[in-house]
Amino acid sequence: MSETLKILVVDDDEVDRMAVRRSLGKASINAEVTEAMDAREAIAILTDNVFDCLLLDYRLPDKDGLELIQQVRQIGMKIPTIVFTGQGDEQIAVELMKAGASDYVSKSRVSPETLDQTIRNAIRIHHAELEAQIANEQLRESHKLLLWKNQQLEQQRQQIELQNQKLLEVSRLKSQFLASMSHELRTPMNAIMGFSQMLLRQYPDPLSSPQVDMVKRIFKNAQHLLTMLNEVLDFSKIEAGRFEVKLEGFDLGKFATMRTEELRCFAVEKDLRLEVNVQLENPEIVNDPGGMRRVLVNLISNAIKFTESGYVRIDLWELGRDRVAIAVKDTGVGIAKENLQHIFEAFRQVDQTFTRKYSGTGLGLAIVKSLVEMMEGTITVESELGKGSTFQVELPRFIGKQKETYHTQSVNCY
Repeated sequence: MSETLKILVVDDDEVDRMAVRRSLGKASINAEVTEAMDAREAIAILTDNVFDCLLLDYRLPDKDGLELIQQVRQIGMKIPTIVFTGQGDEQIAVELMKAGASDYVSKSRVSPETLDQTIRNAIRIHHAELEAQIANEQLRESHKLLLWKNQQLEQQRQQIELQNQKLLEVSRLKSQFLASMSHELRTPMNAIMGFSQMLLRQYPDPLSSPQVDMVKRIFKNAQHLLTMLNEVLDFSKIEAGRFEVKLEGFDLGKFATMRTEELRCFAVEKDLRLEVNVQLENPEIVNDPGGMRRVLVNLISNAIKFTESGYVRIDLWELGRDRVAIAVKDTGVGIAKENLQHIFEAFRQVDQTFTRKYSGTGLGLAIVKSLVEMMEGTITVESELGKGSTFQVELPRFIGKQKETYHTQSVNCY
């Protein structure tokens, strides 16, 4: 310790004080010594000054060292304290240490080396205690801050939970409203289509050519509106968790070919090639034919709708023994790279303007993705703007435990 240490020596014996001063003078520490004769004087000096160490005789005329240490602690002073004990006072040292003394030295052992080592140790321990106290205070403050933050987070969590409950209720009401309205609107739409078909059959009276053309337009637009209503109804059922997967065995190759043929007329209107390429050694699968029909019809219809020239091709092949793949590829308008990540979102359309060329609800691909996932499959898309798109669906040949329980004799075709 190169700095000068301020040390207060409290002892009523002049000879003992002199011995301490002599030992401190010969020690390797630099000491500035102040002396006090009794406890009262020591308290007065400590009140007005700051010291690095207190050397205290246990037996003072007005108080013993234990009482003085306790008084120093009561007034809030923290100072390394070394107590000098006489013969027979060693047992008292334990109480002194409990009261807050840093160490004790027998008067018979006072020497430059002893004081040097004892003072150094006392100051080192005192500094360590101060650092530990500061660290503990910081920990307490950090703990309080963490508690406060936890309370804030809990309040935010409760608010978020309340908001989620409100959103869930709003979503439930929305789904219920969409399902109800779609169902109610389907009845008059079916009536419009029915009456339109009757008029097209020239019932009850023949129609002129312009009238036939207008009725065809009515029927076509009613059919388009009914398709959109069905999409909204399907989406509301899926969103509300009321859409059930009904498992049956069927020939996927024949199933896909039949669905394609049902839509061929739309490709013919646009002079598009519509091809089916079935590469299945075993075409039998167990899945939901209703869900599969919606998936295929939606993907093929979309491909035809967004393709002005070229072709739409449906490929089916096997991915190992237990999985099959279906790809619908077109040479249509394609999808920009930045829009691919949103393509399966509900109500999302690449062209959101009122003057868009291709109409629709924006629910078709969202429904397809939900249905594919309900059938334990996956769907991906690759596309390049202006060059076309490929939607690929991968499905298990058997859903869940059906692989173990299904018998191929019950295969159907729809």
